[in-house]
Amino acid sequence: MDHREELKENSDQLDYLAVPFQKPDLGDEEIAEVVACLKSGWLTTGPRTAEFEESFAGYIGVKHAVAMNSCTAALHLGLKALGVSAGDAVVVPTMTFAATAEVVIHCGAKPLFVDCRESDLNMDMDHARKVTTAAREAGTKVKTIIPMHYGGQIGDVEATRALAREHGLTMLGDAAHCCPAYYRKEADAPWQSVSSDADISCFSFYANKSITTGEGGMLVTNNAEWAEDARVRRLHGIDMDAWDRFSGNRTGYSVMKLGYKYNLTDIASAIGIHQLRKADAFLQGRRRVAESYAELLGDVEDVILPRENPNRIHSWHVYPIRVRPGKGHRSRGEIQEKMRERGIFTSVHWKPLHLHRYYAEEFGLKSSSFPEATRLFDDLISLPIYHLLTDAQIEHVCSVLKHTIGVSAK
Repeated sequence: MDHREELKENSDQLDYLAVPFQKPDLGDEEIAEVVACLKSGWLTTGPRTAEFEESFAGYIGVKHAVAMNSCTAALHLGLKALGVSAGDAVVVPTMTFAATAEVVIHCGAKPLFVDCRESDLNMDMDHARKVTTAAREAGTKVKTIIPMHYGGQIGDVEATRALAREHGLTMLGDAAHCCPAYYRKEADAPWQSVSSDADISCFSFYANKSITTGEGGMLVTNNAEWAEDARVRRLHGIDMDAWDRFSGNRTGYSVMKLGYKYNLTDIASAIGIHQLRKADAFLQGRRRVAESYAELLGDVEDVILPRENPNRIHSWHVYPIRVRPGKGHRSRGEIQEKMRERGIFTSVHWKPLHLHRYYAEEFGLKSSSFPEATRLFDDLISLPIYHLLTDAQIEHVCSVLKHTIGVSAK
């Protein structure tokens, strides 16, 4: 008897319906473009990457877009373009993935960690102000702030920019989850892209992101000098890419500055070109899932759901619920395992950086310094959210979750 038959026979368990945590939607257009790229004989950075960059810049509403092989690479070169170097400090959230802080360290700078706020898990700007002011008073050269827009909901942009102006900081937006996401300053104001108030913003096209190239990222900015710095550094600091060198456009090349191997291939860009054209439709699909979760779980008092803040258009890259503590429920790990047994795969976003061994030991971080992130972390479970989820799958997720934690409606 296989696992599925066992589940059906067990009367106290729900019907089995597989729900992967994430599933990319790659259609015939992407496949045809990749095949055409392979047949062209030009596989690395070339005309398709240039097309992807131009299209992405237009979609986001900026002058320059530079494609990379990851968002991490984009963040790294964003810091380099902004002049962050040894002896500097950069303000980062603790409630984020490791990439946000590790790129600071790779620049020889020091990350200054900031707690999150409970309402949306974005950076707590009151705490950011305290951390920044204390560091400046201690003689630390604080250079940049990196707001990471958690799950695709844009954080407190106005407070971040105000802090940046007050202390003369540049602003590098970690918009890994925000393709697309929008905000406005008040109800009758026009909608703006996540990149509008940042000096540089960086996006991710990893396999589980809103649009994907498998691996990939993009740096965007309105500053031509910063864009050119990133463009040169992404390929060993050479003043022209392979397409220029071998297509007959130019001869000879020079290494202009210390660079890296961060370029995006045309194979990946072939996927990205068509994924970008579907970005708005993908967003509407994820909004449908989020609205369904809110309807089906909204009356469960033991579960706290994420909400779209006023004057925000959430990308809904992740859907992190919180199971209320102190109710005698199973642990998060037990809940996830029970859901997995019923075919539902969940995740956790994220273990705060101060709880990781490396960051705790390297920077002397204590849980008591980040009370909100420490308190909230154990309650977080990310449910599947992507536009391919069917109504039946959504209902299954909600039914199994309720069954697993043993709650009843209000």
